[in-house]
Amino acid sequence: MRDRSVLTFEEHQGERLLLDQYRRDFRQRDETITGRDSWKFERRQHFEELGSPSWEAFRRGDWSEALRLMAENSTTYWAQVAQEDRARGSVFHRVRIVEEPLTPYLQWELNSLRVQAECGLPIRVVGGDQLKALEATAPLPEIVVLGSQVLYEVVYTEAGLLDGGIRFADSGLIGRWEGFIKELYEDGEDIISYVDRHVAHLPPPRVEGE
Repeated sequence: MRDRSVLTFEEHQGERLLLDQYRRDFRQRDETITGRDSWKFERRQHFEELGSPSWEAFRRGDWSEALRLMAENSTTYWAQVAQEDRARGSVFHRVRIVEEPLTPYLQWELNSLRVQAECGLPIRVVGGDQLKALEATAPLPEIVVLGSQVLYEVVYTEAGLLDGGIRFADSGLIGRWEGFIKELYEDGEDIISYVDRHVAHLPPPRVEGE
């Protein structure tokens, strides 16, 4: 699917959810899905991960501690998430768009995603150059499709802080985006092999402002 027009939507056609509403709505819907997969399209090259101990260590300039905390988290939270997904027969797939050279944030996140993949979460990387035909006017939005039932445009501030979402229920729009993300996923590279080849050898990323 390489036609942006079929992916385009008007924000007023959805329902704007503030941050707490979005988190609550997402959690409640995700927990009820069984036997249907979900899909995430992650496009931005920088976010702010407030509340993550690993992210906070990275922001302090302690790269080794950031990596240690990622690995520690793998045996608790992410392993449990993967187990629960398998039990429900509902797998959450993620497509991470990557542009090089990597932003400091993306170097941190790719290492984090590798840990998640080691716990059983399916994540693949797609190069930003593969989206050129679709992004002549603007980057594509951040999108999550839950169980073929609902689509969220995930909303962020300019600085990259999560700011809620816009919920859409149109089945045609949901199906088109789900098909698009699936297609990218099939063409993508497994996150583990990508990180091992392109990221693991890099020096620690520099914190902005250093």
